[in-house]
Amino acid sequence: MTTGLAARTAPGRPAGTPSPAGPPRLPRRIARSRRAVAGLVLLAALFAVAFAGPLLSRWGWDDTDFTAFRQGPSARHWLGTTQSGRDVLALTLRGTRRSLVIGLSVAVLSTGLAGLVGTVAGFAGGRLDRILMWGTDLLLVVPSFLLVAVLAPLLGGGALVPLLAAVLWMVGARSVRAMTVSLREREYVLAARFLGAGPARVIVRHVLPQLASLLVVDASVNVSVAVVAESGLSYLGFGVRPPDVSLGTLVAAGQGAAPACPWPFAAAAAMLVLIVLAVNLLGDGLRDVLDPEAGPRRGDR
Repeated sequence: MTTGLAARTAPGRPAGTPSPAGPPRLPRRIARSRRAVAGLVLLAALFAVAFAGPLLSRWGWDDTDFTAFRQGPSARHWLGTTQSGRDVLALTLRGTRRSLVIGLSVAVLSTGLAGLVGTVAGFAGGRLDRILMWGTDLLLVVPSFLLVAVLAPLLGGGALVPLLAAVLWMVGARSVRAMTVSLREREYVLAARFLGAGPARVIVRHVLPQLASLLVVDASVNVSVAVVAESGLSYLGFGVRPPDVSLGTLVAAGQGAAPACPWPFAAAAAMLVLIVLAVNLLGDGLRDVLDPEAGPRRGDR
């Protein structure tokens, strides 16, 4: 599989100079990728349902209907009610919104940290590179899930996002560092440095564009991992704390009564699967679009 490290040589450009896809071409390339379009549409639909759905619902996620305990789907409650009389649809939308916000926030923080550490280590080299990679390797051997499970209850619910981001950036940083080491020896990077461009300018103008596909894939993976990790932590009681809900807490609450009352469990589990599917489709499609050397695949035509 190509990684997008090598750049095409366009007519009239010096050898080794990347030929960036201009802004007008990028939307057309995204539109031709079936996976990117499918993932984007599905993710946009999930966001629309999660954020706009409660405005159209007659029930709030914290409302209780004392006349309908563990009731099946009906015109009054489209997805039924829980054993405590709460509307399953409203709870599922609230949990979806919470999980989406957590997953995207963790992905932005972890991928940003991975890009920063990886590019600085790979471009600087020498002692700084060794120190940063030693710290990265040290954090990789720490049991991350156990660490988050121990620290999250102590630090409170607001610490869940930074804790998850702090344990998800290391693998991405090593990949970014390896690609940066290769890129810093390219002719156009050496030429820019010879002409007096500073390290920060060289990284922003010539290195980061070539890392775009890797960072996009890393971010999409981190969204999926963060959503699943948050759901697992909440399922075990270490994530989102009551009275708030997430998809993990809804799955945990609905599991025991699933044989007799399956709709709370099924609705939360289905939304969890759809989020992971949408993010993975979008990440795969954008990777192929942003990769300078990736040719069109048969499934994307």
